Amino acid sequence: MLTVKKLETERRAMKIILASASPRRSELLKQIGLEYEVLVSDAEEKVIDTEPGKVVEELAKQKADNVYQHYFQGTEKHSSEPLLIISADTVVACDGRILGKPKDANEARDMLRALQGRAHEVYTGVSFLYGKVSEDTMKCHTFHEVTRVHFYPMTEEEIEAYVATLDPMDKAGAYGIQGLCARHIKGIEGDYNNVVGLPVARLYQEMKHFV
Repeated sequence: MLTVKKLETERRAMKIILASASPRRSELLKQIGLEYEVLVSDAEEKVIDTEPGKVVEELAKQKADNVYQHYFQGTEKHSSEPLLIISADTVVACDGRILGKPKDANEARDMLRALQGRAHEVYTGVSFLYGKVSEDTMKCHTFHEVTRVHFYPMTEEEIEAYVATLDPMDKAGAYGIQGLCARHIKGIEGDYNNVVGLPVARLYQEMKHFV
């Protein structure tokens, strides 16, 4: 297990890659003091499981693996510096049904109708690959976090107004807790940042044990 001091020392020597184009995840990593580069995964998502926690873990691991292949095949593949690749995937689950990003405005409306006036769960899977590429010592650790979110009832007019902002279109479950939709959130049970897209406190604690 790493001490905080050792983690901070090794972290500064690491090449950290965020395998996500999400500006929200980028901001959260900055918030906990990590310096990193962004390298977006282009992996074709393939899921075998149907349980939300396992689904997000599978998808997060696929993204990390995909970015590792890009990195390994690049000009820096023989670098001796430690490498850490962080990836994540978030879904909303309501009555066991997984809600990803809506394909269009109609699907966004349907998702919001299903969520309004009740509670649902938000799952974020996080995977990180760490080690030295040159020594072929890369290891993987994957976990997920769950937060329960309670919505106030929404009228059709409120749903239409929110969908019209286009904010739901790039977010799992068709809403962002940190934006305009905050006025419809009654409360949460668990990690707020997990709903935003990355449970950074849990990530930091996991890094202390594994990286």
